[in-house]
Amino acid sequence: MTRFLLASILALVAAAAGLAPGSAAAQVRQLPDFVDLVERAAPAVVNIRTSERVRERAQGPQVPLPEGMDENDPFYEFFRRFFPPRRAPSPGGGPGDEVPRGVGSGFVISVDGYVMTNHHVVDGADEIYVTLADKREFRGRLIGSDRRTDVALVKIDVTDLPRLPIGDSRKLRVGEWVVAIGSPFGLDSTVTAGIVSARSRDTGDYLPFIQTDVAVNPGNSGGPLLNLAGEVVGINSQIYSRTGGFMGISFAIPIDEAMRVVEQLRATGRVIRGRIGVGIAEVTREVAAPLGLPKAAGALVRSVEAGGPAEKAGIEVGDIIQRFDGKPVERSSDLPRLVGGTTPGSKVGVQVWRRGEHRTLSITVAEMEPEQRAGPNGRPSQPPRSGSAPAKAANALGLVVADIAAERKQQLRLRNGVAVESAEGAAARAGIRTGDIVMTLNNQEVTSARQFAELVAKLDRSRTAVLLVRRGDNAQFVPVRP
Repeated sequence: MTRFLLASILALVAAAAGLAPGSAAAQVRQLPDFVDLVERAAPAVVNIRTSERVRERAQGPQVPLPEGMDENDPFYEFFRRFFPPRRAPSPGGGPGDEVPRGVGSGFVISVDGYVMTNHHVVDGADEIYVTLADKREFRGRLIGSDRRTDVALVKIDVTDLPRLPIGDSRKLRVGEWVVAIGSPFGLDSTVTAGIVSARSRDTGDYLPFIQTDVAVNPGNSGGPLLNLAGEVVGINSQIYSRTGGFMGISFAIPIDEAMRVVEQLRATGRVIRGRIGVGIAEVTREVAAPLGLPKAAGALVRSVEAGGPAEKAGIEVGDIIQRFDGKPVERSSDLPRLVGGTTPGSKVGVQVWRRGEHRTLSITVAEMEPEQRAGPNGRPSQPPRSGSAPAKAANALGLVVADIAAERKQQLRLRNGVAVESAEGAAARAGIRTGDIVMTLNNQEVTSARQFAELVAKLDRSRTAVLLVRRGDNAQFVPVRP
């Protein structure tokens, strides 16, 4: 009946548009039919519920929500999903009692009981229970979990399970139909459908997410995203929401990325990633042209870890990494993925753009350690002034600079540069402030205050100048219009 009504409506639209009557019926016939797909796939989709042992009478959230954040905030759902509050035990519950913690979804990837889900579904759980489509329930054992990609692998002791075939998320096309199966709000075996809205959506350090308009709600996390062939192309992981419910935007982890993680979890229980010891930033359009770059691409090196692989390879603050191991770095977010996917100990080539020319360096990738953080480093102090000395005049950029003592340069691991004594006018509007260090001007290294003054005097004031400015441990290209 519904199909008949839809055909009638399309026929009227076609008539109004002057189309042939048969074309509307053809459109109806082209609408996807998910019945066979769901019948094949649903038996391999599982419900996952977790619990924890009571340790105290009541517990607050693991990580408090940022001050002032409420359910109308667009990032409320992100904090709720990744930092869920621990539930207080029910009245009468004592230490050692098991209390519910949360629900999610998953899917079987091998007949011998391996189940893939999200890290945030099982994170912090003392017990994991996996319920199959036929209502059999098993206690799950966590093989491994990776917070950075939000992927987890669970094992249940059962054989001859139905499994989902793994597809190729790289072949997904925007506009392609996809289907999600999961347990939103605890409602088992719920099927929703939609299209791929975007690919390679950057919302995470190590993952280019698949964006869809498939209805995904709390409880869908960890469930499969399927193409029309019934193959898994993603793991439903996040939603954008102002209310906590679906608002038309959902994100899935590409299955090819997830499978690389799962293979390591299955083999060793953890994920090993490479690192080179740099802090990076995006290359903007404002700085690309003045630096001689044909387009805004690459990863700007803002900081280099002392004694790290990058420093040993000769990478400097201000370099723009354009290729890593032969692969292009189009956006800064590409670099962590390329480096993270490189086996520690590997020696690879890195192409950088430095002061108007390409350079190729060789770097030995190290292993990423948990919670790597750069050490503190003091900002250069403002040089003392004599009370009787006349104030220096700002240059055309609005800067007053001074040479840096050799001892201070050694402390800061600087080869050259000048310290900013004051910033006004164009420089101040660009964000430069006292204590910053100017390292280059339009790709030319700044060696002294006198040389910097000469470079500024030669500037074309109708064009934007680009300065490489260091503040603390980080550096950034700053466009300034004289």
